[in-house]
Amino acid sequence: MATPTKLSHCELSVVLPCLDEAETLAACITKAQDSMARLGIEGEVVVADNGSTDGSPEIALAHGARVVSVPRRGYGAALRHGITAAEGTYVVMADADDSYALDDLGPFVAALRGGADLVMGDRFAGGIEPGAMNGLHRYLGNPILSFLGRLLFHVPVHDFHCGMRGFRRNRMVALDLRTDGMEFASEMVVRAALADLDIVEVPTTLRPAGRTRGPHLRTWRDGWRHLRYLLVFSPRWLFLYPALALVLGGTAVFAALWAGSVTVGALTFDVQTMTVAATAIVVGLQAGGLALVARAYAFRLGLLPRNHRLERVLDHFTLELGLVVGALMVAAGVAAFAGAAMHWSSTDFGRLTTDDMRLPLAGMLLVAAGTQVVMVSFLLSLSRAGRRTAAE
Repeated sequence: MATPTKLSHCELSVVLPCLDEAETLAACITKAQDSMARLGIEGEVVVADNGSTDGSPEIALAHGARVVSVPRRGYGAALRHGITAAEGTYVVMADADDSYALDDLGPFVAALRGGADLVMGDRFAGGIEPGAMNGLHRYLGNPILSFLGRLLFHVPVHDFHCGMRGFRRNRMVALDLRTDGMEFASEMVVRAALADLDIVEVPTTLRPAGRTRGPHLRTWRDGWRHLRYLLVFSPRWLFLYPALALVLGGTAVFAALWAGSVTVGALTFDVQTMTVAATAIVVGLQAGGLALVARAYAFRLGLLPRNHRLERVLDHFTLELGLVVGALMVAAGVAAFAGAAMHWSSTDFGRLTTDDMRLPLAGMLLVAAGTQVVMVSFLLSLSRAGRRTAAE
């Protein structure tokens, strides 16, 4: 077996996650080594082995690669360990199934040398050979997830899930990436965008995989994991914007029906519609509170960067202020209930009309909203425990 030569200066590490890739691993290693040799790059190939039982580690060593054993299963786990073990200033990662252009590392290295922090391959610009990507991934999954990535995080990337990408190793290690599964591909791009790293795209080609076994990727399971990750890391789109729509829309409808029913054409909207509007307001307030709490905790956990505008708002919205506002809303709601009860008693507790239900609905809304304000205030105070405010 060949032993990898220790380099005095390693500019590039090519990291290949590997789980039973004996059929294609040698070709991938050789292509990467030949490409580095043509470009005059001092580099290495690191195989992050994820528990292969088909002799892949032995093949890697025999072809001059360095093998890193990764006991924790998962695409992300393998890559994280491989990136940590890499010695290069730059890293190019790719799958070990011989589908990516490891024989053409030049565009990635050139972009990194030019100052980019993360270089994404664009298979749609570079070319996808027949049979290399199924129609569901090519025309639905990847375009939709890439669009969401651009929308939610303003990432200038059109092929969000290209498995071949390059980056400055120190920048990626500093992001402290944490996911173990296929969603690692999304985490890398999202965390890089949130950290304001310089992200560029270069064309690359995709060929049909060279192995005979099926892929590790599971379309619907892994697609959902990517989508879930994108939404969880964007509290604004997951919670805040829907919350604003529900609160503003519900309030407008509730106010329009407060004085009485409204007829539009053949439809009459009355207290039943007010109940729906009140429900929308309560759900919106809940979602808005979750948006604030999720954003605050994500920052404390190091998952999202600082948001100075939000912090200034929260510095003024103290626990005490939240308790006072919430208590006043609850008190107003109780007063509305009391007023409704007094009105009901004046009719000898007779049959209630639809107009009689408006005041109790307002009371319910105020009590629920005030309770939400109190609970969110407590949660926000916990998320900010130990951090001194500007006023202090």
